[in-house]
Amino acid sequence: MKRHFALALTGASGAIYGLRLTDELLKAGHDVTLLISSAGFAVLKEECGLDWADDPALPERLRLHFGAGEELNYYGEKDLLAPIASGSRAPDAMVVVPCSMGTLSRVACGNSGNLLERVADVMLKENRPLLMVPRETPLNAIHLEHMLKLARLGVRIVPAMPAFYQHPETLDDLVDFVVGKILDALGVENALFRRWGNPS
Repeated sequence: MKRHFALALTGASGAIYGLRLTDELLKAGHDVTLLISSAGFAVLKEECGLDWADDPALPERLRLHFGAGEELNYYGEKDLLAPIASGSRAPDAMVVVPCSMGTLSRVACGNSGNLLERVADVMLKENRPLLMVPRETPLNAIHLEHMLKLARLGVRIVPAMPAFYQHPETLDDLVDFVVGKILDALGVENALFRRWGNPS
């Protein structure tokens, strides 16, 4: 069944996870709305060489990058009039990947200062799946308290922690494990990593 996912990239390290997840959701036939924070653009440039900030033609550029059509949409973080800012047009699920501790904190406190945070708030108030993929390390007590608060509200916290029982040989293997676990949490079938006890 086709679903609509909001996917937010913030200023934490690990932009590759967001890009790979976008690609996998589109390949699975789902609709994706991308949201990128200003710090997220900086990380995309630093880690992936993608200079997408301040591009007025970004929706078309993203579709070209992912080989997608109308199933891929993008809204700027200041566009609080975007359809997904309303509970009546809420996506089926939202993933914040990578999730910065600043974003996690503001969502935990109900501080919706931009579209990304507003959509996360919509997911909470509409009782729809919200996943956050933090990458920060080490974690301090404030980080942990905010994660616990969100987990108690039903948010799935899926840390970017690859396992090694699959004997990864490349960076892609490590990325695919994390993305596969996110897809598992979303209920999207995938074969991105070797399951425990499966020799193939």
